[in-house]
Amino acid sequence: MRIARADSAVVTDKATGKTSKTKLLRVLRNPANVDYQRRGVITKGAIVETEAGQARVTSRPGQDGVINAILVEKIQKS
Repeated sequence: MRIARADSAVVTDKATGKTSKTKLLRVLRNPANVDYQRRGVITKGAIVETEAGQARVTSRPGQDGVINAILVEKIQKS
């Protein structure tokens, strides 16, 4: 099962332990290839913006058929 286009992701918040399906907004960063970031291609390790916040993709969407992600912890400056 492959995924060609997606509008949502399964996002887990490690702090609360809750998992929910959220809407994908855009690709912020993709370390696999800079061109992927511009084109909006999501691969494992990409940082995406969701309605729940920024998340790092942990699945392989092109092969798994689903986008699983973990919320990125924001560093608080004091």
